[in-house]
Amino acid sequence: MIYVFQNVKDTLAHWWAEFNIQTRLMAVATLVVSLLMSALTFWAVNSIQQDARLQDTRFGQDLGLLLSANVAPLVAEHDYETLADFSRRFYRRTTSVRYMLYADEQGNIYYGIPFSESQVNNSLTLRRRIQLPDNYGPQSGAIMVRQHMTPDGEVADVFVPLMQGDRYLGMMAIGINPNATVVTSSHLTRDVTIAVFIAIWVMFILGAVFNALIITKPIKELVVGVKNIADGNFKQRVDLPFGGELGELIFSFNDMAERLERYEEQNIEELTAEKAKLETLVSTIADGALLLNPDLEIVLANPAARRLFGWESREILMESVLVNLPDPVRVELTRPLCQTATGECEGGEFRITLQDPNLRTLRILLTTVLDQYREKPKGVAVTVQDITREVELNEAKSQFISNVSHELRTPLFNIKSFIETLHEYGEELSETDRHEFLETANHETDRLTRLVNDVLDLSRLESGKQYRFEAIDLAQPIEQTLRTYQLNARDKGIEIEQSIEPDLPPILGNYDLLLQVFTNLVGNALKFTLSGGRVAIRAYQITHAITGEHLPQVRVEVSDTGIGIDRDDQAAIFDRFFRVENRVHTLEGTGLGLSIVRNIMEKHHAKVNLISEVGVGTTFWFDLEVYQDHLLSTEAHSEFLSANVKISPKL
Repeated sequence: MIYVFQNVKDTLAHWWAEFNIQTRLMAVATLVVSLLMSALTFWAVNSIQQDARLQDTRFGQDLGLLLSANVAPLVAEHDYETLADFSRRFYRRTTSVRYMLYADEQGNIYYGIPFSESQVNNSLTLRRRIQLPDNYGPQSGAIMVRQHMTPDGEVADVFVPLMQGDRYLGMMAIGINPNATVVTSSHLTRDVTIAVFIAIWVMFILGAVFNALIITKPIKELVVGVKNIADGNFKQRVDLPFGGELGELIFSFNDMAERLERYEEQNIEELTAEKAKLETLVSTIADGALLLNPDLEIVLANPAARRLFGWESREILMESVLVNLPDPVRVELTRPLCQTATGECEGGEFRITLQDPNLRTLRILLTTVLDQYREKPKGVAVTVQDITREVELNEAKSQFISNVSHELRTPLFNIKSFIETLHEYGEELSETDRHEFLETANHETDRLTRLVNDVLDLSRLESGKQYRFEAIDLAQPIEQTLRTYQLNARDKGIEIEQSIEPDLPPILGNYDLLLQVFTNLVGNALKFTLSGGRVAIRAYQITHAITGEHLPQVRVEVSDTGIGIDRDDQAAIFDRFFRVENRVHTLEGTGLGLSIVRNIMEKHHAKVNLISEVGVGTTFWFDLEVYQDHLLSTEAHSEFLSANVKISPKL
């Protein structure tokens, strides 16, 4: 036995000695990588298991809260038969719950599934108590979750206090089965990792043996031959009796050596120039790319360049580029192309606007292609970029900055003027004038603050920030908005009405964003309504015009009897800084309120609409989706969306 072991050891040592340094490093690297990957995989499996336990804990807490809300009233009313029936139906419909136990205030278990299927009023009830940690107070209303192993596997115990108001009714215990999919996945990942680890080493050992016995010698001969070829010895040949792929490789090497031996210096120069052209083209392939020879004929044109210049269905290779370029591009680039091709300049950058078929802006880069010695020009590389979107964004940014600067300039100028007047002539002014100046400066400061806040709100909405949506009772933000404007409406002599349909279902939305919508719309309505007018806000569930059934949407309308909006202004009313009062220069405002409203409605997947008539009034309205739990059925919701029913607002 010792002799056999010594022979195996000597054989392995001999094989290892035949390996070069690169092969030995590869073996070490394979060992390190395989061990590292195995460690990472087992760590991932453990993380998956920990995450599964955490998910089971969260699931148990959520399930406990849900069940306690349903069974607490039954326990408080001592309706144990309904409690038992509800528990049995719930237990039979889910595979996640292993057991359910109910205990009284002293911890005595009076019903359990599957431990007891008898009626709760039967004398054969369980006589056991729920054992909880000494430091846990169930009367606090907190849920406790713990996990332990059983003969049937791991289980998560969830202890939920049953509370009716501040009254402690007892305890409900639920056993949650672990996520079977996660457990199976972690076991499979572990088994696959072990198999991959073994397979890597089997493949490496087989490859090392094959490398040592078959590949190493001819590869060394080929390396020597390649070095001789690199040194200029094109007479080098490799003569080894090998067949298969190695034989083809040796034959190809000898054939290459013979061809190189026959090549002249001129052929090598041309190959090098073509290589330089191809490298230049590859470096610019992401955008439109053209390669021109010294005569400005098109040698290569990628698909992007063909699309940008409209050459998809034309054969333009070896034709003059000046003949095929669009007129604006040809006029702009004729002279620079000629100078670049002759070497008078190294190239340049140009921005050209094309009018047809759509307005487009192109950035064109010219680069001289030189020979291998970088002395003589061999052609021109042209890179074409479509920067239309970039130009539009820059113009929009400039317009936005210009608008903000204009809006900021007026209140800042007014504040500075009144403060300077108070500073220089304060003693000469009367108390009334000083009070008026300070009131005006304070008023302009408020105006400046509103503008900055509106700009920040609009920027936040357009930044792609994610908002949390939940069930919202529309009566709350509507009543809060009306309370805010009640005094303002009373001072202006305007009547505010609200009409909220009884039993209105909650909608899916964000409370703060909806409050901002109501604030902007009601504030605008009060601003544009004269004394004696009326502002009304309504909310009602949409009904089908034919069947009269409720649809899963709630409509909100904000109406006023104000000055109205001219038809020419209605298309631009939601644009930034657009104000109806710009035409009369009498009313205040930043011109951002309705733009903010539109963006908030887009966050709610809704659209704000308006109906207005000059001298009569204006109505803004939008439809919000009913919260999912309150939909009549998924089929009814789908039918509503597919029917695309359009209903006019109530006027």
